[in-house]
Amino acid sequence: MDIDKIIAEVTSQVLSRAQAQAAEAPAPVPPKGSGYNAAYAKYIDHTVLKPETQRATVARFCDEAIQYGFASVCVNPTHVKFVAERLKGTGVKTCCVIGFPLGATTTFVKAVETMEAVKNGAEEVDMVINIGALKDRDYSLVYEDIKAVVDVAHPKALVKVIIETSALTDEEKVRACELAKQAGADFVKTSTGFGSGGATVEDVRLMKRTVGNSMKVKASTGINNREICDQMIAAGAERMGTSKGILIVKGEGGSGSSNPVCINCGACTKQCPTGNVKITKNEY
Repeated sequence: MDIDKIIAEVTSQVLSRAQAQAAEAPAPVPPKGSGYNAAYAKYIDHTVLKPETQRATVARFCDEAIQYGFASVCVNPTHVKFVAERLKGTGVKTCCVIGFPLGATTTFVKAVETMEAVKNGAEEVDMVINIGALKDRDYSLVYEDIKAVVDVAHPKALVKVIIETSALTDEEKVRACELAKQAGADFVKTSTGFGSGGATVEDVRLMKRTVGNSMKVKASTGINNREICDQMIAAGAERMGTSKGILIVKGEGGSGSSNPVCINCGACTKQCPTGNVKITKNEY
């Protein structure tokens, strides 16, 4: 028995099946249903940023965004060209993250990444600031980092600046927003979804108070149902970064549903303060 030959044949079969599955058409888009409210759709950046995301999943998110009329589909740079082609002519924007999720690449790299993303069809870019530089009070570096992306992106693409609120003090949040405004960005955004917490009403309110009417605020991470979305809108958010946009526009997944969700507010100690999810903080 040639064990190497057997291993090679089994490997080939497994890879063939995996490739066939990856090439399958995306799952059908769920119907809108009786609870659908189109007013929420304009707030949604339909977001799919996990590193293991495959093409079929990206295609499904695009098709969902088209059907439900979301503002954009937000993806990693590798998917931008595919998304731009699939969304062409639909009114749904192609959004791309830059320097994601750590914000620790150099200014030059972020600028080049932005240039390629815009060339490939990105109409909005969500960049992560240099968080360490902000905490070091190296405000010149943070400003130049944002400005470099703005200069490359404008006028073809909007720029949203992710400040990662869960890593910052209130003073640092205010400073980050001020720097983003000075650099000419279009939005400030709370979170990457890869940090220790997500959007909170208090942070959104603070960010909006800082930037005023000269910029918009995007709340991201933990926006899992319409109730939370309403709270963020009331606090001043004009975009929501979420993979749960369908639940929001359909009015499902709320605290009163049979499937309650963690709002990732970051306020819990031993248990979720809302009582919705009975798990400890470091388990979610």
